[in-house]
Amino acid sequence: MIDTRFSPLHLPATPPEPEIVRLDERPLAQTVFSGEWPDRQIEQVHAPELHSFRLARPRAQALVYAGGGYTKLMYDKEGVEVALWLNAMGMDAHVVVHRLPGGDSGTGGVYCKDIALTDALSAMKHLERNSAALPLFHVGLSSGGHMAGTMACQPSNLNVRGSLITYAPINANHRDHKYPEDKPDYPPLQKQDFYDDWPIGIESAPHGLPRCPVFLAYALQDRSVPVQHALNLIHAASRNNIDVDAHIYGKAPHGFALRNLDGSHALWPDLAKDWFNRKLAE
Repeated sequence: MIDTRFSPLHLPATPPEPEIVRLDERPLAQTVFSGEWPDRQIEQVHAPELHSFRLARPRAQALVYAGGGYTKLMYDKEGVEVALWLNAMGMDAHVVVHRLPGGDSGTGGVYCKDIALTDALSAMKHLERNSAALPLFHVGLSSGGHMAGTMACQPSNLNVRGSLITYAPINANHRDHKYPEDKPDYPPLQKQDFYDDWPIGIESAPHGLPRCPVFLAYALQDRSVPVQHALNLIHAASRNNIDVDAHIYGKAPHGFALRNLDGSHALWPDLAKDWFNRKLAE
């Protein structure tokens, strides 16, 4: 049973064991981890999986997308730790371990540009089959926030209540919308192509307008993910009647997640908790 006493400041001494569901039943190479708890990362993914942290009586559920620039997954910091935080709010949390665009396929090639989206859609289909009665949130940090935004644009048979996106490159990595304008393309090519296919909040790409409410948390001085990503979505939301709660912090670092709360963003987890509660009450 998951311990629901978790707070962002107190991680358990040992990592909790998730329930693991393989999203592709073919015999595939093992996923490659590095590091130790609570800083494990996933360097290569060959077998997409759903790592579920469940409660006895959940009131909702979330798909969690860890960041890592689509070249790795920050499995603990932006995956498991976020899942425990969601558990403490009464939600089942499912960390999506997806394959990486342009990453080693394990068969002599590389994965296509939309492989991460393919795996995330498979995860959502799994929830449609097994826990459709629970309201759903998409939750993503950094590049995982781009995935959370992309998933917010997908049609679904689930009761999707919202998408939480923090310090995420949701649109200004697109070749035609870059900020700053001279930013080079991102390697590998498949990763850049995926950003180009899914600029979330750019009205010229109408499939990239979220279908559900959105919570944003960004750092104003973030040079890795400029605040223009959030501003583009805010402008589109105001013109298209999209429900967006946006929080921009003047003294916050990139990658603040739930650990580094020494700054003007210190209460962002509490604001997010309030947002979850309000969306579940609507």
